[in-house]
Amino acid sequence: MNKQSLINKFFKGTLTMVFAALVGNTAHAQEVKKAPDVIGRWDITMEKDGKMQPSWLEVQKSGFHTMIGRFTYAFGSARPIAEVKAENGKYSFSIPPQWEPGTRNMDFEFEANGDAIKGSMVYTDGKTYSFTGVRAPELLPTKAPVWGTPIRLFNGKDTKGWHADGKNQWVVENGILRSKQSGANLITDQKFKNFKLHIEFRYQKGSNSGVYLRGRYETQIIDTKTGDPEPLMNQFSSIYGFMQPNLMMAKNAGEWQSYDIILVGRVVTIVANGKEVICQQVIPGITGGALDSNEGEPGPLMLQGDHGPIDYRNIVITPAK
Repeated sequence: MNKQSLINKFFKGTLTMVFAALVGNTAHAQEVKKAPDVIGRWDITMEKDGKMQPSWLEVQKSGFHTMIGRFTYAFGSARPIAEVKAENGKYSFSIPPQWEPGTRNMDFEFEANGDAIKGSMVYTDGKTYSFTGVRAPELLPTKAPVWGTPIRLFNGKDTKGWHADGKNQWVVENGILRSKQSGANLITDQKFKNFKLHIEFRYQKGSNSGVYLRGRYETQIIDTKTGDPEPLMNQFSSIYGFMQPNLMMAKNAGEWQSYDIILVGRVVTIVANGKEVICQQVIPGITGGALDSNEGEPGPLMLQGDHGPIDYRNIVITPAK
């Protein structure tokens, strides 16, 4: 083969490889474009026994063919989904019970279309309930907030500006807001979007509470010092079920402690007892026990009162303008 033939052969081979690469890239782009509508995070409302219960679903790819996810029901933490199956335009998954009564799995089947999903859940009691959902908003801040005027949410005298979600067991004693036994949660009348929050609290040994930001994202308050000292996703200063602190700063039961929290969009920073333990992390979705799943809307502050005795004082919120 002469020199010119070698050159022609080289260029022909090169063009073939370039063409194949272009075809491959185009095919890959088409594959990416054709990602199922179900991929993403979903704010869900479950209709159960005449009540509307907030829930949350996340579906993501795992490798080329498998979809996995996480699900938060009306109570409890986000739990893993081993596989979200697709068949005949519908999706399904099954998860074991967490705090639900009974032993059978919860089975889900649903359809996704653009920014909406709808489907059904077979609960641990064997009954079927329907649900609808919308794609969760991104809620990622694009600029630093400008802070407004601080608001003292607790006046030290009474529960004016708050309401209970059941029979009210909260009392005010010597400037302290107290829930002496398990009962109702306490909710601000006002709603907030982006804010800074300072709050001080004291729990008894073995007790448990939480501060729900916008009524949706629980910053856990629990006697971790006498329990598990490791910084876990369900312990002191965590965003319950989603986000663990990088340090365990819990004090002993009976001591006053504090959180300083900044929430902008779904990005949160938590300072526990003067030490930053979570720094500008994205909260994926709502916590079990949330008041609703309308993540794009302002929401109240909610103090959990159904898990044991808890005291609060010095509750100050500074909204963004």
